[in-house]
Amino acid sequence: QFSDLGSGLNIAMRDLDIRGAGNLLGGEQSGFINDLGFETYQKILNESIQELKENEFKGLYAKEQEELGAYVSDSILETDLEILIPDGYISDISERLSIYRDLDNLESESELEDYRSRLLDRFGEIPEQTESLFDALRLRWLAKDIGLEKLNLKGGKLIGYFVSNQESPYYQSESFTRVLNFIKTNPAGYKMYEKQGNLRISKANITSIKQAIKALQPFAVKVPAFS
Repeated sequence: QFSDLGSGLNIAMRDLDIRGAGNLLGGEQSGFINDLGFETYQKILNESIQELKENEFKGLYAKEQEELGAYVSDSILETDLEILIPDGYISDISERLSIYRDLDNLESESELEDYRSRLLDRFGEIPEQTESLFDALRLRWLAKDIGLEKLNLKGGKLIGYFVSNQESPYYQSESFTRVLNFIKTNPAGYKMYEKQGNLRISKANITSIKQAIKALQPFAVKVPAFS
């Protein structure tokens, strides 16, 4: 699988995933990272670092965060829609899991289009459910840019959950101001409310990922390239 020139790093990363990495501050092998997998461990570590920046050391990193405009590290999507890679398209379970992992690591429209082209070359015409999976990635990127930590798209209704930390500088940011201004001038169809200590926004009659993207696009600071 990793026989091409320059694949040494991929082999090393797979070895880390199988056997686990060393202790961050020592030489012993860590046990739990083997159970989690290196990528999951790295994701948890990055989230912990980001949490420290936003809380204990927010004074030191306030300027950096304002310049980057990144107040959400990742946006979670929960939905009852069919967004997946069908068994009939890629029958091998390991292959499907690998593709899901690769897709989750993509960060831009150009990367997604490149990966889509490779799937098209390898496996043929892409099913509708998988195209919806690609759109789901676009929706998550859009939600992250807006400042939504979580999206719930079920029963024809879209609910977005804003940054849970009420002390976050996000609530003084351009991103949040844009949301407020749009809601004030275009209240029809959108509802902003607080529930269980979390600020949320909802819109009814959303029955597809594409409709969800269209519903959130007005809140984006920059209109995404995939629009």
